[in-house]
Amino acid sequence: MWTRSFIISTASDLGDLPFVTNRLLQNPSDFADILRVFYGNEKANQFKDLFTQHILIAAELVNAAKQGDTKKVETARKNWYANADAIALFLADINPNWNQKEWQLLLYSHLKMTEAEAITRLSEKHEENVKLYDAIEDEALKMADYMYYGLHGR
Repeated sequence: MWTRSFIISTASDLGDLPFVTNRLLQNPSDFADILRVFYGNEKANQFKDLFTQHILIAAELVNAAKQGDTKKVETARKNWYANADAIALFLADINPNWNQKEWQLLLYSHLKMTEAEAITRLSEKHEENVKLYDAIEDEALKMADYMYYGLHGR
């Protein structure tokens, strides 16, 4: 939800952008607090760092797309997928119930749809944008289920 708000606020130059950005950047801490219960401070903080980078790279991509800077978009995209690989590896390393390839597939799908969401918003393809957000919500629920079942050993 906060990623979508960031995209909308960025695309439309809304005055709430600093507040939305700050709230979005709280997500890594929220996730880390949950992981801390299972894996301790060190692993939780490592995840927080990876997830913070994920968000910052996404912001770079959205801003570069808004500026029409395809070179910066390509660089951000490359960095974003490398970050997704690092997150997938990290999660698989801390929990034997999580598979690196499965996390990679889930994250890649999420990245592809989120980039498309940003592009459709920036190009004012509103109907397509809303449909993409529905798909992103479904994908987020799949990731949440996978995380939950992994944490509970299923």
